[in-house]
Amino acid sequence: MLRRVITLRINFDLPDPVLTAWGHQQCKELADSLENDCAIASSTELIVTSPMRRTLQTTRDGLGWLMKRGVPVQVRAEWQENSDKPCDVGTAVSLLEPANLDFSFDTVDPNYPAKTGRYTFSPEAVLQRGADCRAWLRARPEKVIAVVSHSGFLRVGVSNCGFGNADFRVFDFDKDGRLVEWEETRINGGGLGRSEPGYFGVESSPWPKGMKTRKQKKEASNEAVDEDPKTEQAV
Repeated sequence: MLRRVITLRINFDLPDPVLTAWGHQQCKELADSLENDCAIASSTELIVTSPMRRTLQTTRDGLGWLMKRGVPVQVRAEWQENSDKPCDVGTAVSLLEPANLDFSFDTVDPNYPAKTGRYTFSPEAVLQRGADCRAWLRARPEKVIAVVSHSGFLRVGVSNCGFGNADFRVFDFDKDGRLVEWEETRINGGGLGRSEPGYFGVESSPWPKGMKTRKQKKEASNEAVDEDPKTEQAV
């Protein structure tokens, strides 16, 4: 799983920002690492990416070498970022297509980029979307899939792991459908060593003011709280 890189983000009000020059350079370093130092990357059979502009650019720059080999790409709204701030709200597909002719947008949810329903910025919606994404990946016939998404969603909704700019982690599914990270990227802090180590639960996200997570609601009502962090990675 890959995180997109540095974007032209002056503030949170900049809509669907693109990569900076430094971001494109980080993508080149990512591509070099994946192609030359990560053996499993060459076995990639499918690329899945968020439709946001910065992830499309990261996919093209960081995984273009796989695309040139004919590895197919699916653009899927399920992998977009969590928040409903302008910087994390995508661009309509009709506006994306002319500048991204190397991608097909046939697999993008017609509701994109609306932050409603399954894309609502709430703990429940993000956790459910993450569970849906894991289930979708596990059901795919491909053995190796590269996912290009966003640090917030990968951290809170999918893996509970931190992702630094233009870094990647490698996971397998265990028999219960939970993600288990390879020791190599776990100990190194990501494939390029740019990612913060540790466990990051749903409480690590800046949810809208007044919104509480399931754990916070239980604590407020004095109910017993399950301390097993894996329970947040619902199958």
